[in-house]
Amino acid sequence: MRLDTKHMRYLTTEDWRTLTAVETGSKNHEVVPTALIGSISGLRGGVHRSISALAKAGLIARLKNAKYDGYRLTYGGLDYLALNTYRKRKDVYSVGNQIGVGKESDIFVVADEKGVQRVLKIHRLGRISFRTVKANRDYLRHRSSGSWMYMSRLAALKEYTFMTALRENGFPVPEPLAQSRHTIVMSLIDAFPMRQISSIPDPASLYAELISMILRLAQYGLIHGDFNEFNILIKEEKNSEAAGGDDDESMTLTPILIDFPQMVSVDHANAEYYFDRDVNCIKRFFERRFHFTSNEKGPHFADAKKLVGKDGIKRLDVSVEASGFSRKMAKELEAYMKEVGVDGDGGPNAARGVENSEDEDGNGGDVEDGDVEDTEQEKSYDNTDLVAPPAVETDRQAAAFTDGNGTSIAHLRVDDKT
Repeated sequence: MRLDTKHMRYLTTEDWRTLTAVETGSKNHEVVPTALIGSISGLRGGVHRSISALAKAGLIARLKNAKYDGYRLTYGGLDYLALNTYRKRKDVYSVGNQIGVGKESDIFVVADEKGVQRVLKIHRLGRISFRTVKANRDYLRHRSSGSWMYMSRLAALKEYTFMTALRENGFPVPEPLAQSRHTIVMSLIDAFPMRQISSIPDPASLYAELISMILRLAQYGLIHGDFNEFNILIKEEKNSEAAGGDDDESMTLTPILIDFPQMVSVDHANAEYYFDRDVNCIKRFFERRFHFTSNEKGPHFADAKKLVGKDGIKRLDVSVEASGFSRKMAKELEAYMKEVGVDGDGGPNAARGVENSEDEDGNGGDVEDGDVEDTEQEKSYDNTDLVAPPAVETDRQAAAFTDGNGTSIAHLRVDDKT
């Protein structure tokens, strides 16, 4: 889904109040009545001009065949509200290229006021399974159309909370910087997805490190749940202690773990299934891509259970629950993801699909989506060096980024009063 920020500079204070009113009303209404939008925003009669402007920009939409006059928030509208929050906090100043498209998320490069590059991840639960969601109203009846909004928010909150806990305990994950609604801002890592790598000097060493990471997660009471080549970045770092002291320095490959909405506790009812799947995904990938097969069997879930809390390690599944992401939230999110057929954000057999917004007025259309697409040929570490991530601008001093045509993308300059 495209993130078009060009309308942000033109929205007035009244427009932002109206957009916020639609979001607030969506908590209890599938379609927010126009009169209620006016009441919540405090604009009353003047709300119609703002509604027209927001609908024209595709930030809200009127549902066809609705029983009353009203509007619902679109993903674009929710995106704008999150970006406006980041702008006011000075977390994001400009938006750049899209560097990833997942089944249920979009990834963009953004920058702060100093031009420091960051990553914006936008969760879009239910996008692929839009028709499935509508066909399963029994589950959604308590939250109606607000479910996609609420669950995407839960997914972002879960990922941010776990990423923070993992980072604080020394796990190689991106640095979480901010979270708003269904989005997360995190550090940009100069690395490649493991799926893009065609060869490495020492497959056994990297394999051992990844299996060790799976077991270390278990020691902290966690199972990633989607531990595969799509959710592991490989960072190349020069080894200054290389023998010979010449320019041909050896490289150290460091795995970075990403994507945490599907992470579960070792006490989960299906913990053994998820643990075995994580291990087998790595085994299959290394056999297929690097022609490497470990001589050791396992590890097995029984082995991992023995490590839980060992050496006085605190259980992050327990501490995360205490920090705000409750067990109730986890169960709601898991049930929803299962209902709409979401199982991780980028698996090797992930299905493609479309969101058909045929029930909306406005800028609805078919949006193709699937696994994160490779933007470059597979990377070989035999004789070449790691370069910047695909489609990422290398000028870190620029206040604005450019798209593929060299066009400056709109800065997030809007009224500070909102």
